[in-house]
Amino acid sequence: MPEPADTGLDKRAEQIRALHEARAGVELAAADAAAPGSDRVAWRGSLMAGVMLVKGLPGPAEASGGSAMSGADGEALGKALEALGWNEGDAFHTLSRPNPDIDAVRRAERLRLQAEAVDPQVVVALDTDAAVDLAHAFGLPELKPGRVLVAGGRRLLAVEGFEASLGDERAKRRVWSQLKHAVPDGPVY
Repeated sequence: MPEPADTGLDKRAEQIRALHEARAGVELAAADAAAPGSDRVAWRGSLMAGVMLVKGLPGPAEASGGSAMSGADGEALGKALEALGWNEGDAFHTLSRPNPDIDAVRRAERLRLQAEAVDPQVVVALDTDAAVDLAHAFGLPELKPGRVLVAGGRRLLAVEGFEASLGDERAKRRVWSQLKHAVPDGPVY
């Protein structure tokens, strides 16, 4: 059977993707500029992510120079997201407090700008600090663990201390039950 003729759609799709990623990159740089010192810990992941993962303060991997969630927590999150139905690499990882000296207003603005730049379906706050900052970014009074709120056209979810739960089976089960609310809305391509 002959191969279908190239209609140029693949090339056009790649051009659109490149434009979107370039736009997101510029917007993410503007988000970092809104909170000087926030580039202390680099964000990482897809600029077209379906899920945005937000951790509060740097953990061991970030404190030793790694990008956001580049340690055991990032590895565990990758496995958890795949179990929920996300494709590998369909996540954007960031810290809400990469530099603890950044004031709350600037932290919230940076986080909101990052969410707007990446435009994920779901934003997950992975600990209490991230939940406070995410709620502030979207003008909400609070985010309670395991409860989904919709704001700014996306689902927001908080879980209780993802990284801290990795060494405690009981806590890990509790966090997993909360994280299950971060499933994709539909097929992930």
